[in-house]
Amino acid sequence: QVQLVESGGGQVQAGGSLRLSCAASDTVSAYAMAWFRQSPEKEREFVAAITWNFMTVYSDSVKGRFTISKDNVRKTSYLEMKSLRPEDTAVYYCAAEATIAMEGLAEKHEWDYWGQGTQVTVSS
Repeated sequence: QVQLVESGGGQVQAGGSLRLSCAASDTVSAYAMAWFRQSPEKEREFVAAITWNFMTVYSDSVKGRFTISKDNVRKTSYLEMKSLRPEDTAVYYCAAEATIAMEGLAEKHEWDYWGQGTQVTVSS
């Protein structure tokens, strides 16, 4: 069972940048990894995903501003966030899954392994 630990969250002004990290307890070379986020009174929503062979998918709201990556040697996934907006404020969760179809990447119920989350706050 893979354990995931997120880090890198914090408070930043609108237009700023942050890089989130998701460290896994085991090798992730065969895993897809993803980032979801959840703000108060909203459901957890898809942000970005990267497959085991490094194909990437993004939600429309972050496309062009966020970049997901995966370092198999460091067993870590990253989410580089630029041009941050107040509406990006949320708890960001990392997820991992060994077997997932491309069409399932944006579906939170398709992911088995989750981290505890890291808070990102963007002030205007």
